[in-house]
Amino acid sequence: MSQSLAIVHCFRSPVGGIFRHVRDLIAEQKAAGHRVGVICDDNTGGEFEEKMMAQLESDLDLGLHRVTMDRAISPSDLKVMFQLTRLLRSMDLDILHSHGAKGGAYARLIGSVLGWRSRKPARLYCPHGGSVHYDTKTMSGRVYGTLERLLERFTDRLVFVCEYEQDGYLAKVPNLTTSYSIVRNGITEPEFEHIKPAEDASDLLYIGMMRDLKGVDVFLDALPIVAERLNKKITATLVGDGPDLERYKQVAAGLAPQVETRFFDPMPARVAFPLGKTLVVPSRAESMPYIVLEALAAQIPLLATRVGGIPEILTPFDGHLIPAGDPQEMAKTMIRHLEGSLKLPDPEELAQLVHDRHSSSVMAADVMKAYEAAMDS
Repeated sequence: MSQSLAIVHCFRSPVGGIFRHVRDLIAEQKAAGHRVGVICDDNTGGEFEEKMMAQLESDLDLGLHRVTMDRAISPSDLKVMFQLTRLLRSMDLDILHSHGAKGGAYARLIGSVLGWRSRKPARLYCPHGGSVHYDTKTMSGRVYGTLERLLERFTDRLVFVCEYEQDGYLAKVPNLTTSYSIVRNGITEPEFEHIKPAEDASDLLYIGMMRDLKGVDVFLDALPIVAERLNKKITATLVGDGPDLERYKQVAAGLAPQVETRFFDPMPARVAFPLGKTLVVPSRAESMPYIVLEALAAQIPLLATRVGGIPEILTPFDGHLIPAGDPQEMAKTMIRHLEGSLKLPDPEELAQLVHDRHSSSVMAADVMKAYEAAMDS
């Protein structure tokens, strides 16, 4: 697209995969001559994320705007949305691109209000898992499903990062009338440089959010099973932050003497990779996790659960994926890997697979095509 666009990305939590996705898009959009801004929560993330945000801010011609976005619906949302509506009205936006359930609700409603008095920006929404992960049999699932169905009418185009996300959303929002695109997460060329483990690397490595949704509790529960079956010390490194971190540290401190764990604050994935010999992704739910793409690109051995878009990344090499939420199954796979009886796919072949399917430049180009379609709708 030759036209320079005014684009604002709206999301709640500047951590994890969504934040990585937005940063990559902004880099590509800035390089293409577009003006970009960000709206996100002012109370999420730690020191690592603050440094990333400071680096990002210099690329934001339309500014970095941080407001209080609670994870749950709250009365304060109305006040914040009013403030943001006044802010965005002065920007003459072309695109309001929202990410995640809360950011999606804010941006689509605000974008619709902007259209009452001035030119309405194209409203795009990518769930990034979000509400898709909630079981429709639960109260939370029913509430989020209802909200997604209501908000669909305020959406010009949906963007899904994988087929799993698309299918999950369509199950919650049947009779969908909004057009959509699948734009798979992508990574950059330097991330395909092979990384080797450090001399003091642990047997197993976890990188990510410290919360049960990511299966960290399952990972910790599996470690003593592995140590007992192999009758040797098992070492594990955990890198990240989150609401359940202190509980996990307490659990780790009470594990069998043959299990040795260490915890590190968040750091870039490629800095963390040398800390372990094999990456474990024990998640209960995912969309298309960047950590899997990054590990495969760096030729890091990977043990992961069969959830979300992970099988799509690995197809046709997905036969070794682990059932989610089961410490015994996870331990069984870890044992086979550590004793050498589990044959993982060739690392170079997997890196090439990711290289062919998951380029950040292709991701950004596909997003621009979605923008064009939304603006024409």
